[in-house]
Amino acid sequence: MSLKEQLKKDFSTFTLALIAVAIVLNIVIGQIVSLLKLPIFLDSIGTVLVALVAGPWAGGLTGLLTNLIWGLITDPVAAAFAPVAMIIGIAAGLCAKYGLFKKWWGVIISGVIITVALSIIAIPIRVYMFGGITGSGADFITAYLLATGKDLFSAVIITVITDNLLDKIVTAFLAWFIVKGLPKRFISRTPRANAVLE
Repeated sequence: MSLKEQLKKDFSTFTLALIAVAIVLNIVIGQIVSLLKLPIFLDSIGTVLVALVAGPWAGGLTGLLTNLIWGLITDPVAAAFAPVAMIIGIAAGLCAKYGLFKKWWGVIISGVIITVALSIIAIPIRVYMFGGITGSGADFITAYLLATGKDLFSAVIITVITDNLLDKIVTAFLAWFIVKGLPKRFISRTPRANAVLE
């Protein structure tokens, strides 16, 4: 199947509707977590969900649009992390494509891979655009590390990796459980659900 045909299949009307629902899910959960100042994000469950059932490009688009829309509505910081959200969707979709979402241990590995991928983009944004402080619950970790004598770059690296590692493993499991729990009639309409279902 050519790339054009695959993209047409991945971006069906059903997928586009699913992307819209996932964007709302991401923003609502992310806003609640942000207001509570929790040291976890959970704002990419919808992104990973779309990536699992519709592929990496649909997942990447979901993440990108989530953060751009969220940035316009309430939180300009979210827009700055739009490339990070896009990488989360792409990485999750690729993990699913290569079978890592078939078993529970693969979901953990996927969470680690997603964390490494996003860290490459998130660390420079957090350091150079925000001086390490973005207003999230993870700022407490950065502040603590700075107080113990770590330099800003090291503190942000540790914060991003440790905070996102837990978050992305939890997010990957939640998205995986949702896909596994969806009715077969629903899931059969998605182009790549076989990457998750056995």
